[in-house]
Amino acid sequence: MSCQLAADNVLYANGLYRLVYDLVGTILPCWLSYVIAGLVMIFVLVNAVLLGAAVITWAERRLLGRFQNRVGPNRWGPFGLFQPLADLLKLLTKEDLTPDGADKPVFALVPILMVAPLVMMTAVIPFAENTSLAALNVGVLYILAVSSITSIAIFMAGWSSNNRYAMFGAARSVAVLISYEVPVVLSLLGVVMVAASMSLGSIVEAQVLPFFLVQPLAFFVFMAGMSAELNRSPFDVAEAESEIIAGYHTEYSGVKFALIQAAEFGGVGVVSAIAATLFLGGWSGPWSEYLGWLWFLIKTGAIVFLFIWFRATYPRLRIDQIMAVSWKFLLPLSLVNLAAVTLEVFLLRGPEGVLTTGDLGIMAVINVVVTVVAIWVFGNLIRDRVKFQARQPSDVVVPGVTTIEVH
Repeated sequence: MSCQLAADNVLYANGLYRLVYDLVGTILPCWLSYVIAGLVMIFVLVNAVLLGAAVITWAERRLLGRFQNRVGPNRWGPFGLFQPLADLLKLLTKEDLTPDGADKPVFALVPILMVAPLVMMTAVIPFAENTSLAALNVGVLYILAVSSITSIAIFMAGWSSNNRYAMFGAARSVAVLISYEVPVVLSLLGVVMVAASMSLGSIVEAQVLPFFLVQPLAFFVFMAGMSAELNRSPFDVAEAESEIIAGYHTEYSGVKFALIQAAEFGGVGVVSAIAATLFLGGWSGPWSEYLGWLWFLIKTGAIVFLFIWFRATYPRLRIDQIMAVSWKFLLPLSLVNLAAVTLEVFLLRGPEGVLTTGDLGIMAVINVVVTVVAIWVFGNLIRDRVKFQARQPSDVVVPGVTTIEVH
């Protein structure tokens, strides 16, 4: 028996899937070969996400140590490389507790729903030419749709925990996710318009000039918005330990907590891969037909470094400041970028519907100026809204105590 994957199959472009399917198809029925090849790809994707989360955990702790003049993890293995493995073994041996009064089925389902969107998004990311599991022609829309599952999972975690602190943390997280989703989506609309496609592969091929140069404002909004959606500093109010303990996952322990943490750190890797694809040209580079995967990893690592750098630099914002940054700063910036890109594409795109390298260069020059002016204008408009308001002596009233103001 010999099975060959049809050329019109959506998975035909994936070389690894086609190889596994053809090999298994020599000894097994075609329908079973299809299933086994799919299971192999799922195994690869899941382990890629979990391994990426472990690597990012180690890299972040080491880099934060250097940023803060510390050593970082250095006990387990050379340079602390085995620290993620030690943490995993510790969490696996911890008792898996479920609070009294919790909605147990919903409580147990949350860690799975936290990890599943990452695996599903990884399936459409092209690590090199023709390497994505499914080369969807609506890849950007698919990613935006799948990522919304995280909001539901977080709310489920807070609701099912039977814990007020977890519920407050979930409410904060969902509010931030919904608020920052709007400017992020608007920033990606400009990318889709310039590339004239929602396929991630087509967007990479359209970047004869990287889109972070063509649309620097969209790149800025995307990075800021995703930092908030990933619950990273300075937007990590859902885990403000001094206020609400650990937020929506306060009641989780053992392997459930390990999966939630893997989802948080793995999300950094997946979002970095998406940013590298949409703004840095993905696998494109010298000898990309042979080294495309290496260029992709280098660009993804650069985005991960930016996320870690932001975390080490900026202090945590208040929840009102976070919401103000979204609605009064990033949203206007995304609208300005969308208006500018729409006008540029309308004026520069030729009759054949393609933007040349010269057109992209003109857009880059114009949009750099637009970015500087827009950030300066809206930054000044919002400055008074988000700055720290010092408490005056007269604002504090303690019963039975006379307030004395010293001048």
